[in-house]
This record gives sequence, C-alpha cells and structure tokens, in this order.
Amino acid sequence: MVETYAPLLLMLGIAFVVVVGFFLASHYLGPKKPSPEKSMPFESGNPSPGASHLRMSVKFFLTAISFVVFDVEVVFLYIWAVHFKSLGGAGLAMMTAFLAMLVIGLVYELRKGALEWES
Repeated sequence: MVETYAPLLLMLGIAFVVVVGFFLASHYLGPKKPSPEKSMPFESGNPSPGASHLRMSVKFFLTAISFVVFDVEVVFLYIWAVHFKSLGGAGLAMMTAFLAMLVIGLVYELRKGALEWES
C-alpha cells in the first residue's frame, strides 16, 4: 500500500524542500538594510501621488466572493454533468439540494442589496 503513495510522497517532499530552499535563499541573499527611499510606495516606477492605503468599498469584496462561489458551482455542475448517467437519482437529488442552497444564497444576496452598486 505504501508503494502506491510513494510517488506522491516523493513529490510532496521535493516541493517542500524547494519551497523552504527558496525562503532560505531569499532570507540570506536579500537586502538587510531598508532605506526610507526603498520603503516608500511607488506606482509604475513613480512616487505615488496620494496615500498608499485607500479605503475600498465592501461591495468589491462581496462581488469577488460571489464570483468565486459561482465559479466553484460551475466546476461542480460540469463534473456532475459528465457523470450524470452513472450517478442516477441520488446524484440528481444531491445536485438539486446543492443548487437549492446556492439559489437561496443568491436570493439572500439580492434582498440584502449586495449586488446593487447604487445605494
């Protein structure tokens, strides 16, 4: 049984060693003395004209989260559609419940005004 997981464990071990190696290399080879000029924020090589920390509306984040949720939904729908015949009625019931939860969430978002920009 261990033989079947050996390639996966080897790949994970190599990936871990590479990541730790990159972190250590950047720590030891990187600059140690930041100057005020290096610490200033810049945009496209020019000093930024205003404050570097601007407040963003929460609506941007709500839209991004909604996009990710419905992106994942499409992935699950595609997998379900590919295996539709072999899943039978149980697969249809599970996907119906999954879609019902997402529709309830979408209706909740619409009622709370999360998708309206003008308010």
